[in-house]
Order: sequence, then structure tokens, then C-alpha cells
Amino acid sequence: MYRNLPSFALAIGLLAAATGCTKSSIDVRVDGSSTVYPITEAVAVQIRREQPGIRVTVAKSGTGGGMKKFGKGEIDICDASREMKEEEAAACEKAGIRYDHFTVAYDGIAVCVHPENDWCTSLTVDQLKQLYSLDSPIKTWKDLNEAWPAEEIKLFGPGADSGTFDTFKEQVLGKDAKVRTGYTQSEEDNVLVNGVKQDKYALGYFGYAYYAENTAALKVLAIDPGDGKPVAPSIESIRDKTYTPLSRPLMLYVNLESFDRPKVAEFVKFYLDNANEMAAKVKYVPVAEEIGVENAEKFEKLKSAAKPSADEV
Repeated sequence: MYRNLPSFALAIGLLAAATGCTKSSIDVRVDGSSTVYPITEAVAVQIRREQPGIRVTVAKSGTGGGMKKFGKGEIDICDASREMKEEEAAACEKAGIRYDHFTVAYDGIAVCVHPENDWCTSLTVDQLKQLYSLDSPIKTWKDLNEAWPAEEIKLFGPGADSGTFDTFKEQVLGKDAKVRTGYTQSEEDNVLVNGVKQDKYALGYFGYAYYAENTAALKVLAIDPGDGKPVAPSIESIRDKTYTPLSRPLMLYVNLESFDRPKVAEFVKFYLDNANEMAAKVKYVPVAEEIGVENAEKFEKLKSAAKPSADEV
């Protein structure tokens, strides 16, 4: 699986040195969601093997961070774990950036605790709201449930540039709600995973794939949406949407001016052709057949409308 990120970064650095590939010679620039990153990373590794003439760089500054670069025309593709916000769309319009998007997989947000936590197996959405709301009085596990330990809950969660943060806030707290401060936040999911791994009284949330890579070191909680029937995240419950409200689509936003460049278009086609296989490899939920057909039809429509770029004709 393509998850050894330090080795991956070293390999890309050596590849750049060996081929003379510098920032100015990169064909496709991708940035954005750390949740979508494992799929895009896997696709990028595979296309380098099969089509080494297409030079791709993939970064992960969070959906919000990627959208900022996308709205300035600094990248060709933005990985996103949420839909583009109104202000981001306005920035694209102001900059004259035309774009479209493709749904490439589905994911759930996993709420996890330390495996030695033997008192909590599920939480309600209301309890999550109590935990993460601004000015929350919840400090210990006992504050959530009288039967639980009077030990401080060490909270972890994505930073504000993360699409996972935005989705969690909207689905659990409410779109305009404010989130509590004073807990560990990071756009790097592995920081959150490691934080929960190391503290018996910790709780954090991040993309399901990061839990799936660490099942021996984490315990995932079932979530009760309010009907008294808690459901744990799994490939099946995310696919059939019984894991609610923390399931979501994962997307690629593509700058259509970049799409006019054949190598960018070829990368997008390769991505769509291989998305389900790569998504499954990194523990995401592949899209349904009808979504795949919709993606293919949209790609062909964009390709037929593309204008040859002067630097690639």
C-alpha cells in the first residue's frame, strides 16, 4: 500500500534529481485534502510507473489550503473532502478560473479512542456536539457519562483548513457553530492518529482510511445519529449510508485551463480509470457504477471542449 510517506517523499526527491525534474518542469500540480491524498498519491505513483513522461507532484495542505492555491491558479487540481465554499467559488470567479469536479470515492469520518478505553463503545451526535462546541463544559469522561472515569479527555481533531473539520462541524455542530479551542488540531491526520494512540483517555476524529491503517492501535466508536441505533464506520456502512451523518464524497476539482493541457487531461483520465482500484487499496469506498459512468461522460465532454495549450501542441 502506498502509505509510507517519508519513503515516498524521498523517492520523489531522488526521481527529481535523476531526471532533472524541477518545480518548473512539473506537468500536473495537485494539493488539498489530506483525506483524498492517499488515493491521489497512489494514482500518482502508478502513473509514474506506466507513463513516466507525465510528471506529477502531490501535496496535502488540507482542502481549505488547497482551495486557496486553486483560487489563485497555483495548482491544476485540488483534492477536496467537501464541496467548494461560496467564498472559494467567488475567488475562482474573480481570478477567471473555470473549473469542474469529479467524485472519486466515498469516506467516513471515524471517531476513535485508545484501545484500552473499555468504558465507551459509542457516542451520540449530541455527545459529540457537547465535546467539540465552543465553551463546552465537558472536561472529563465522567462529564459525558456518570459511569465513566473522572479523567480528562484529551481531544484531537483536524485544523480549520481541513475538509474533515468542515464536514464534522456542519454535520455535528451546525454550519455556523463555533468550535471549542484548546485541543490538539492538525491538518496532518497521522499527527491525530498518533495522539490518540499514545493516551488512554484520548479521543479524536479523522478520515476512516487512517483508522483502517491502524486498527490494532485504535478503537473506533459507533455513532448514534439520534435514533438509539449506533453504527460503526465500515466499508459497508459508508457505502450504504447507514453510517450517518459522518459519511461524505471525496472529489477532485480541476482547473479547466489546466485541463486544456494534454498531460493534465491524461492524468485525470488515468485517475478516473483507476480510482476504484486505488480507493479500495487505501481503504476507501469506491464509487457506484452510475457515478463512474457520470465521471466518464463528464470527462469526454470536457475533453471535446478543450483548447490545445500552446506549450503542449
